[in-house]
Amino acid sequence: MKISYNWLKQFIKLPEASEETGELLTDLGLEVEGLQGFQSIKGGLEGIVVGHVLECKKHPNADKLQLTTVDLGNGEQVQIVCGAPNIAAGQKVPVATIGTTLYDETGKEWPIKKGKLRGEASYGMICSEKELGLGESHEGIMVMQDDLVPGTPVADIFEIENDKVYEIGLTPNRADAMSHWGVARDIKAGYTQQGKNLELITPSVSSFHVDNRSLKIQIKVEDSSLAPRYCGVTMSGLKIEESPKWLQNRLKAIGIGPKNNVVDATNYVMHELGQPLHAFDAAKISRNQIQVKTLEKGTKFTTLDDVERELHEEDLMICDADKPLCIAGVFGGANSGVTTATTQIFLESAYFNSVSVRKTAKRHGLSTDASFRFERGIDPNITEYALKRVALLIKEIAGGEITSDIDDFYPKKIEDFQVFLTFDKVNKLIGENLQEETIKSILASLEIRVNNVTETGMGLTIPAYRVDVQREADVIEEILRVYGYNNIEFSDKLNASVSISSKFEDYKLQNLIANQLVGQGFYETMANSLTSPLYSELSEQTNASQHVKMLNPLSQDLSVLRQSMLYSGLESVSYNINRKRSNLKLFEFGKTYHDFNGSRVENKHLSIFISGNRKAENWNNEPTKTDFFFLKGIITAIFSRLGITDLKPAPVKSDVFSEGLIFYSAKSNLVSFGVIRKKILKHFDIEQEVLYADFNWDAMLEVIKSRKVGFKEIPKYPGIRRDFALLLDNGVSYEEIEQIALKTEKRLLKEVSLFDVYRGENLPEGKKSYAVSFMFQDENKTLTDKQVDKMMKKLQQSFEKELQAELR
Repeated sequence: MKISYNWLKQFIKLPEASEETGELLTDLGLEVEGLQGFQSIKGGLEGIVVGHVLECKKHPNADKLQLTTVDLGNGEQVQIVCGAPNIAAGQKVPVATIGTTLYDETGKEWPIKKGKLRGEASYGMICSEKELGLGESHEGIMVMQDDLVPGTPVADIFEIENDKVYEIGLTPNRADAMSHWGVARDIKAGYTQQGKNLELITPSVSSFHVDNRSLKIQIKVEDSSLAPRYCGVTMSGLKIEESPKWLQNRLKAIGIGPKNNVVDATNYVMHELGQPLHAFDAAKISRNQIQVKTLEKGTKFTTLDDVERELHEEDLMICDADKPLCIAGVFGGANSGVTTATTQIFLESAYFNSVSVRKTAKRHGLSTDASFRFERGIDPNITEYALKRVALLIKEIAGGEITSDIDDFYPKKIEDFQVFLTFDKVNKLIGENLQEETIKSILASLEIRVNNVTETGMGLTIPAYRVDVQREADVIEEILRVYGYNNIEFSDKLNASVSISSKFEDYKLQNLIANQLVGQGFYETMANSLTSPLYSELSEQTNASQHVKMLNPLSQDLSVLRQSMLYSGLESVSYNINRKRSNLKLFEFGKTYHDFNGSRVENKHLSIFISGNRKAENWNNEPTKTDFFFLKGIITAIFSRLGITDLKPAPVKSDVFSEGLIFYSAKSNLVSFGVIRKKILKHFDIEQEVLYADFNWDAMLEVIKSRKVGFKEIPKYPGIRRDFALLLDNGVSYEEIEQIALKTEKRLLKEVSLFDVYRGENLPEGKKSYAVSFMFQDENKTLTDKQVDKMMKKLQQSFEKELQAELR
């Protein structure tokens, strides 16, 4: 939000420079993010002086150029080459001297240097109105009054507005400061706390009166909850033209382009007082009726930007007897605004429901100065005052008469808020014991009225425009920001407490696994929880009927909350592959959202995506593709780090994977992983293989919490490894071998591993060879070869009996 320093000075006589005032604003919570200079004429006409043309003769080498001798004052005479057709001896003209900088329409600099034109020296430039920024005429040079003294700075003749403009980072709660009046009100409170009692000067409307009652427009509000207050008045005999320079400069300073005197007046008062206003061409209002109402869904309406919009049944509209004219509090219509042909207007000043305006603005993707204020909440008590203020201003700059009484629809007065403030709570939250008189003084400067005082606290009345101050804590915050955060004393003593927390807390385990994955070369991603509803068509695992839908989606592609981590992850994979990053290891902690017959559920997941090579290509290693078993190793390492060892595998039953597994523990499915089907990858334009794992993080947390951590010494005695090369049927799995081995030797067999698989020549048809290692260890003594041979014999017999295995 932009605030003009010169404009502020119309409300309050500031005792300090703009920089110091900016520091005070920041201390008061209106953070000044920047302070920029403004000049109504760029450059401020610096270096431009009045020149007296002493002589004017034809250029010897050019038909359209003149050689002039110009007196610049103090006896200085210079030769200037000029091509203007209206140049003549005896004229007083504006001269840009050597070293002056002019600016074109785009703001580009144009330095004036000594030069030669067709062989003749030129020591400056005689300027036109347009070249100086004083008008639009550029057909010839600007001829000034004859009584001007040569050498007089042109900036002294024309009023140049020099201003400082604050860029304030206004927080949404500070609706009261959305105007110069509101900011001045805060500055007054700040200076009051410093012992400087400044007067707040408000624009007078005492001269407002009705000239005649020749144009009456009837107002009808159908729903007072959407428009609690609505005021209107008519004006006639107006002349629509440019606004006076002072008004244009005020608007330009805060970044608003002038339109015409009526529209500029409404914009001026809005930024002055914070009350949005709107002017309708009264001749375009059918049957002299204004109706504030909602219309049927789908009604077409063309706004000021010439965009035809489809109205929602909850959009509040300003209509006449036949048609809509304006989206209430948001945007005007294309066919009801003020033009140069307008002579009569209907002025509107209203207080609209903030929630209704916010929904309408978001629904249509509109953000205007008016909606910005209505959405946050304006002052319902200045509606009529602002209307009188703008009517008087329009009468001053556009002429005309006030031709109706003010029609003020206000069936139920919006009351001020009542809050009881306790002294103990003030001192506790602020951390310092403030004097009762200090508190009263601050409250009075904020226009908060003290109704009664007891030993424990004060009964307060909060003005209705302070929509952010409705609780005791809010009042204390107001006291503190005016008292000054920097004025609160603090101790050098550091107090700290240690809270009892479980080692199984979600964030701790999440950080543990995230650090492990990062150490393995993974990158963490954060995808948008909003996604496209069309993704539900890619898999039976996502059901369109279970979508949690957005009421006001920004687009169709972001209209539902995701049911799966898969698709947002594949978007990231596709994005990276399209930018030549094909070796990917990604993970994300996130949530999925489901609507089960009206019952909404959130589930937390950990998703992993792997694609491309395990390592980047290098001269000393061959590129190795990632595969299913590489992903399985990553997953197993995660479970091992969390102490989950009793995993049981099962084939995955999902149309997401072409091959995959599920690991479960204690009847809970913990993770499903595998190779994503090509038809899904094709939808994301991914041609290379992608591996995906989806952890049910909520289920994993439950399993981890039930685990008891045990400790035992590292064995003192060595283990002994023996291997078997087993000839097996193709249908035999390694899992069966492992289960039989551990069942046969329960005490001393510590580990079973598969280290080679062979299928091919020299093997009988339907057979395969597994090379399996067995690790034996006794924690109390060293095993002998005889003991190990005996156990290996038992294992061989078990394999031969149960699997019909043979030793190779």
